[in-house]
Amino acid sequence: MVAVFSPLLTLVLLGALITLSVIDARRFILPDRITLPLIAGGVVAAAVLGGTVWLHALGGIVGYSALVLIEKSYERARGRPGLGRGDAKLFAAGGTWCGALALPAILLFSSLAALVFALTLKYVFRKDVTGDSMIAFGPFLAFGIGLVWVLQQTGLSGPAGF
Repeated sequence: MVAVFSPLLTLVLLGALITLSVIDARRFILPDRITLPLIAGGVVAAAVLGGTVWLHALGGIVGYSALVLIEKSYERARGRPGLGRGDAKLFAAGGTWCGALALPAILLFSSLAALVFALTLKYVFRKDVTGDSMIAFGPFLAFGIGLVWVLQQTGLSGPAGF
């Protein structure tokens, strides 16, 4: 049963992540009508694939809480918002799909991809990228979630789910 559902679930997840990436890159918004069902879908996927459902649900709670904490800390330090609540919801979806133990890997891959993107804009394309530049983080979160999910599905993620 797992072999039948895994490719279908992967297509659903990656399709939603690509859609969210395009929307966020163009409009700096991650719509609830996609992120909220994606959060719930991760718990369903865990159940279908025989995962530890409570650990995936916990991943959603921890993922959301962690990015809200980062969002509030950044806003307090800089006096302006840096992350939107949609980013927290997308990270929560990453937690429900990949599990709580995968959250650090998702955030690491996402942050590294965003850093490479910003450095490429600055040094290759000579764009003016500063601490005040707006760069949508959703596409990079989507990349991190998709990468970790695929690594997990192919067995390349290691013993802790990553």
